[in-house]
Amino acid sequence: MPRSLLHGVAAMAVIVIASNILVQFLVGNWLTWGAFTYPFAFLVTDIMNRLHGPRAARRVVVAGFVVGLLCSFVGSQIEGPFGPLVSLRVAMGSATAFLVGQLLDVAIFNRLRRGSWWRAPFVASVAGSVIDTCIFFSIAFSASLSFLAPGVDVAWANEALPLLGRGPVAPLWMSLATADFLVKFGIAVFALAPFRAALGYYAQRG
Repeated sequence: MPRSLLHGVAAMAVIVIASNILVQFLVGNWLTWGAFTYPFAFLVTDIMNRLHGPRAARRVVVAGFVVGLLCSFVGSQIEGPFGPLVSLRVAMGSATAFLVGQLLDVAIFNRLRRGSWWRAPFVASVAGSVIDTCIFFSIAFSASLSFLAPGVDVAWANEALPLLGRGPVAPLWMSLATADFLVKFGIAVFALAPFRAALGYYAQRG
């Protein structure tokens, strides 16, 4: 296995583990610190895709998926003040969103790889982020999907509040999802610089 691919697997594992830890700590009303680390998973996937192609990128995604499952299992065994740190619905949403969002990123990146250097990583990351956000928050918190785990209380996430404190009235989880996606979008823009730098680094290393 090429050293750069090993770097990708390691980086993905670190990001997934860090995000699972940092999601326990709030930032303001709508975000956790994990929201600022998780989007870099798309950066890792895109770098691996550019360097080694979609097959290798999918291997890195699978590695991250397995690490995420292990993190969810550990979190489900730790009791917090309101029950397990990771509920069944959060675990289901996290695993599904990661796998679908990342694989969509790989597919779109590969489709656009012959265009401008920034187009594939940006479009793929944003598209993957949209799907990731929609899947995770709906599975984890939407009242309409309570049948997935009837024993998990999501009433708090469905409290009707103005969107992000200013917009139309909507369930709280929609504000959480909107704020989360805005962070993902911002990091997709920011990540173009380290994406370009990483390609230059590996090109020099041969």
